[in-house]
Amino acid sequence: MSDGPAGRRSPGEPWGGVRPFSIKTKLGVLVVAAVLITTGLMMIAMRTETELRFITVFSMIATLLITQFVAHSLTAPLDEMNAVAGSISHGDYTRRVRENRRDELGDLAETINRMADDLEAQERQRKELVANVSHELRTPIAGLRAVLENIVDGVTQPDPETMRTALKQTERLGRLVETLLDLSRLDNGVVPLKKRRFEVWPYLSGVLKEANMVASVRAGIASGSGSHTRTDVHLHLDVSPPELTAHADPERIHQVVANLIDNAVKHSPPHGRVTVKARRGALPESLELEVLDEGPGIPRSEWHRVFERFNRGAVNRPHGPGSDGGTGLGLAIARWAVDLHGGRIGVAESERGCRILVTLPGLPSLPS
Repeated sequence: MSDGPAGRRSPGEPWGGVRPFSIKTKLGVLVVAAVLITTGLMMIAMRTETELRFITVFSMIATLLITQFVAHSLTAPLDEMNAVAGSISHGDYTRRVRENRRDELGDLAETINRMADDLEAQERQRKELVANVSHELRTPIAGLRAVLENIVDGVTQPDPETMRTALKQTERLGRLVETLLDLSRLDNGVVPLKKRRFEVWPYLSGVLKEANMVASVRAGIASGSGSHTRTDVHLHLDVSPPELTAHADPERIHQVVANLIDNAVKHSPPHGRVTVKARRGALPESLELEVLDEGPGIPRSEWHRVFERFNRGAVNRPHGPGSDGGTGLGLAIARWAVDLHGGRIGVAESERGCRILVTLPGLPSLPS
């Protein structure tokens, strides 16, 4: 059996198919050595007429020395494993057991190290999950806060339109809290998608309107949430044909479009333009989305890292006034939502700025 990608064998797999230095082998060698030593000393005693008591003492001493050596070789790694396991139980996942043995204890050391790797990865994913949820909750909270502050300060009146805006943000906040419960099922690979057919133009128009409103809110609040506070960037929507429909989870797609717009606005030049395009895909009810900006673009060498969590790109400073570079989570969240649909997201060629292309599969094709 060949080694894995990391060049390590699976737990319990002998090196090269045969384990030449197993604990059973060592104990067998210990017994054979003790018998040979005793037999040899007895033969020497018979030829040299040495008293039996001296032979007995010598054989006991030799056997004890060999036993002590073998016992030390077995207990030393166990002490190290016990220390590492104690560190793991206290939340320190950085320590590892040295894997320099070719027996059952070496397999056990490798298993402990792999367990530590898994626990460390789970702890990192837990922290990233908290950061993702916090990132997503800031938008509706900021919007709701702005509406309420404007009413309290007398800037706007609590008319039905204003209250509907506040209600919409409250409903979105509630849906995001439900999303948090859905994310708890990620470990089991079960995340529900509430797909339905919807009209693309009014849907995306609402997303852009909300993005403009939240940008104005943040410009006044300066919450430091990592999201843009740009009010000088123009958002343009291009849907063709106008009656275009799609089949997807609107809430997840809202996450995708909102985060892509947020990222594009941050990196736009002063008074720049961000365009959201929607076109019909190859399959029924499928959808192709594009978000284009007029910023400096993304170097091709960074394309494969754009959607990694906490990646802020290779630029030395954020572009555009009011941009702080963000938390590096928005595009990772967008990729997560697209992956749930079985779609694709990536950076595409563009003559100017950055162009993100999203493809959603829609309904599966029916056999002819």
